[in-house]
Amino acid sequence: MEHNKELNSVNPTEPVVFMKPDTAALRNNKPFFIPDFSDEVHYETELIVKINRIGKNIAPKFAHRYYDEIGLGVDFTARDIQRRLKKEGKPWEICKAFDNSAVIGDFIPKSELGNLQNIHFHLDMDGQTVQQGNSADMIFEIDTLIAYVSRFFTLKIGDILFTGTPAGVGRVSIGNRLEGYIFNKKMFDFYVK
Repeated sequence: MEHNKELNSVNPTEPVVFMKPDTAALRNNKPFFIPDFSDEVHYETELIVKINRIGKNIAPKFAHRYYDEIGLGVDFTARDIQRRLKKEGKPWEICKAFDNSAVIGDFIPKSELGNLQNIHFHLDMDGQTVQQGNSADMIFEIDTLIAYVSRFFTLKIGDILFTGTPAGVGRVSIGNRLEGYIFNKKMFDFYVK
């Protein structure tokens, strides 16, 4: 998505993949606490997909069978640490996979969403829209992402796939309220502490 341009990335020919452990999941609109090891944590709002069956080496034409719900989440990134790690040529895990860095909002059955290549979503921070996107603008479609990831990792029931973020990522501060929407349906609503 447009976030690649913000980071001065070239248009990738294959998805960028990183993993978050189950301790990264932050659910039920619980507050996000800025970790003491970072001075610059950014939100990245993304459509998320909940895997509903076990799969390995899934063909793109069958990928649609491996999920029936789409939701909205936030991939929090310790941007200051990410910059340092990238400069040093090191892996990104500590800036991406720290505890509570993956906000998991609500899900909507994909049968209720209509065209999956036209899902509008946005993030409001303190009542102002700060990020918005549409699945039509994704570099890789959901089914392509599922097929790609399943080449390397066995997908299991309940796994969550974050799909990529649009332009507009930004820093969070203590006291911010983040509300995420798919179309006009609120998917999450939580505070930063």
